[in-house]
Amino acid sequence: MDGMEGKVEMMNKRRVKSRELFLRFSAFLFTLVSVILIGLNKQSKLIPIKLLANFPPVDVLVTAKWKYQSAFVYHMVATLIACSYAAVSLFVLSANKGGGKRGLASIIVILDLVMVALLFSSSSAAGAIGVLGYTGNSHVQWHKVCNVFGKFCEQAAAAVGLSLFGGLALLLLVAFQALGAHNIPN
Repeated sequence: MDGMEGKVEMMNKRRVKSRELFLRFSAFLFTLVSVILIGLNKQSKLIPIKLLANFPPVDVLVTAKWKYQSAFVYHMVATLIACSYAAVSLFVLSANKGGGKRGLASIIVILDLVMVALLFSSSSAAGAIGVLGYTGNSHVQWHKVCNVFGKFCEQAAAAVGLSLFGGLALLLLVAFQALGAHNIPN
């Protein structure tokens, strides 16, 4: 009977490690694509501006870049940090064959939680600016910009969504670790 229990426990450990590696790889992939999308996000348009009432409008080239909005800069930096962390933790955990280092596991869980907070806060900040871009705010005379820079807004929204998926993957890792610490089958 002990031999069978040992095999079942070993299979469970492999399943848990495979799930953890899959979620870490997913977090890495989502955040990497988000960083690429936001980093390459730029759109230029000719905007007609009327300088004087009696003269025709003048076309001015206006460019929207992620660097021009502090919330997008924060999102870029935070997602880049989380992406780098996901890559390093993926490498460390895949190189750690024994899996018996409790101190390392504790540090990784704490850092996973920090990355979740970082990704959710930066996505929320960028998302709030994105909503202003889509809807504007008539109370303070902030006009919509997504009707002019549609491609820019769509790409920013995709980047925010992908980083949220990366954060969810890390959150699942923390949840599974918490369930495992309390010996709850997951």
